[in-house]
Amino acid sequence: MNAIEELLQKTEEIESKIGYAFIDKKLFLLAFVHRSYFNEHRDLVEQHNERLEFLGDSVLGLIISDYLYTHLPKEPEGQLSHLRSQIVEAGRCVQFVHQLGIAQYVLLGRGEKMNDGRGRDTILADLFEAMIGAIFLDGGLDAVKQFFFGHFSDEIAQLLSAPLRNWKAELQDYSQKKYQKPPIYKVLKEVGPDHSKVFHVVALIDEQQVGEGVGSSKKEAEQAAAENALKKLAEESHG
Repeated sequence: MNAIEELLQKTEEIESKIGYAFIDKKLFLLAFVHRSYFNEHRDLVEQHNERLEFLGDSVLGLIISDYLYTHLPKEPEGQLSHLRSQIVEAGRCVQFVHQLGIAQYVLLGRGEKMNDGRGRDTILADLFEAMIGAIFLDGGLDAVKQFFFGHFSDEIAQLLSAPLRNWKAELQDYSQKKYQKPPIYKVLKEVGPDHSKVFHVVALIDEQQVGEGVGSSKKEAEQAAAENALKKLAEESHG
């Protein structure tokens, strides 16, 4: 039995975990097909999940934008954008996949399996977005909303109840006071396809690296690097 047949046998098990039963099982299957598996098994699958992921990324952004617009009527656009980026960023999508318990089902090629987990977070974030895309095509926007908020409304509410910190602004304030110059952010590398890049950024103060971060946009990665830097500085000051 090949991996596709094994996955199809587990359809009900997986649908129970995600709380959604697919009408079109091909969409369900496609969400789990990573490019590396497709490259090695073109005789078994016709495509991989990157197109679904592209669609799911936009659908996820839309339902979160709608939710924030409705639930935070007095927040300015900049704050809404920052909150949305926190909810849809790759690291949180990985958390969502682990919470659903579906990480182990993604179909990978031999090389990717031997990769000791490098890039695994990117693969799982892509899986989550592909699942969103698949549910959207299968059941429409309402089905996506029921799926997402049915599982993660508590996490979203908790995130919104926490005071939102602008890490970049805080790091800039620290740097200006101590060194009379702002921090500098540099992109170390970009990975992934154009529609779903992950940026790796470092924060520098006085030419010294003080933090690093990743994100699905440069701004998001810079915020993560600034947060990492400030937490390191806090540890050093208490150490």
